[in-house]
Amino acid sequence: MKKDILILFAVFVLAAALIMGTDFQTVDEYYLTHNDDVTPDSQTVTISVSCEAVLDAWDKLDPALSSGGYIPEDGIMVEETVCVLRPGDTVFDILYRTLVGKKIQFEYQGAEKNAFGTVYVQGIGYLYENDCGSYSGWTYKVNDSYPDVGCSDYKLSDGDRIQWIYVCSVDEMFSGGDGE
Repeated sequence: MKKDILILFAVFVLAAALIMGTDFQTVDEYYLTHNDDVTPDSQTVTISVSCEAVLDAWDKLDPALSSGGYIPEDGIMVEETVCVLRPGDTVFDILYRTLVGKKIQFEYQGAEKNAFGTVYVQGIGYLYENDCGSYSGWTYKVNDSYPDVGCSDYKLSDGDRIQWIYVCSVDEMFSGGDGE
């Protein structure tokens, strides 16, 4: 009887040690923490996130943002980052994995909740639509061009370059919108 209790106790201690020493992750958590596992044969894309336009329109910025340390001094929220491209990845998929992986706050409206049937990015890093004037908000480019589809509809190819850009006016979209 004592032998059975000792064996049971030893099994319990071993199981507890295994459970405590194991990092359990969902599939999404695994991929988010291994987003940067680029190998020589990986297909990749690059992504950057910039709100540089805000620096030139500081007087229009919502006062809560201008005094709260939310806007990086150089306007760069995410430096150009290389990401593994998985089959079927969209611009939104890469943005999502990048921001969650870097623990940057963002908010979006799902494709099923708007008339356009694509994901709408409302805010990144606490910077939202209309925070820097009535025509301000987030937009994106792929390979230096503004696509004519939403971010969850744009399927990426190996080597694509994604730029998320906060613009403070409609004119910025047509003049470069990123300090170029």
